[in-house]
Amino acid sequence: MTKLSVIVITKNEAHNIQECLTSVQWADEIIVVDAESKDDTVSQAKQFTKKVFVKPWIGFAEAKQFGMTQSVHDWILWLDADERVVPELAVEIQKIISSETKHAAFTVARRAYFLGKWIKHSGWYPGRVARLFHRNRAKFNLASVHEGLEIHGSLGELQNDLLHFTDPNLFHYFAKFNRYTSLAGKELFDKKKKFKRSDIFIRPVWVFKKMYLLKLGFLDGIRGLLLALLSSAYVFTKYAKLWEQERKQ
Repeated sequence: MTKLSVIVITKNEAHNIQECLTSVQWADEIIVVDAESKDDTVSQAKQFTKKVFVKPWIGFAEAKQFGMTQSVHDWILWLDADERVVPELAVEIQKIISSETKHAAFTVARRAYFLGKWIKHSGWYPGRVARLFHRNRAKFNLASVHEGLEIHGSLGELQNDLLHFTDPNLFHYFAKFNRYTSLAGKELFDKKKKFKRSDIFIRPVWVFKKMYLLKLGFLDGIRGLLLALLSSAYVFTKYAKLWEQERKQ
């Protein structure tokens, strides 16, 4: 039977890591790359696998790429610590990698749990992402934030959902907000993107309209409204930080 490696990167994920790794205990190999957590993430992870690597933070994509170099199997599934593989998805993955599939990678729909409720619209669901891939036909890109895969070959679709426990409260959301917008702003700057006033006047408004109206975010109730507003603020802040980078230059 074809075997599977699972890669998870962590930093201070003691509140998540046990449930995440429990959901993939069936895998043949688990690799955890930890960015010097201050809580007991590492000790908890070691209960599930011997392959726990503690390294200074090198970036999202770079950490996953390092985890990939430590894996030994051809098929790889990568997860965030706040994600869970449901039993139905586990069975599906095992069947696919044991078949003679010609796909290089497979996307999965993520069901996001935001402020105590599953989000069904707002552009967040199904929100497919490529997570299962053959090591010889894909690699991680170098995006500073929201990194993904560069895939050489065709894409298949997994039918069962991946659970994503994204933000239990607004404090958690804003704890990530500043770091992620800084990374995104710097990425724009590094790509030689030039700031325009329309970036902070038009782009945020468009994001709100797209999520709340076109993607039916209003059907997600108050959470849909909050998501659209927060996402609009994210885009505003990202481009404001691009302006700040240019000003420093």
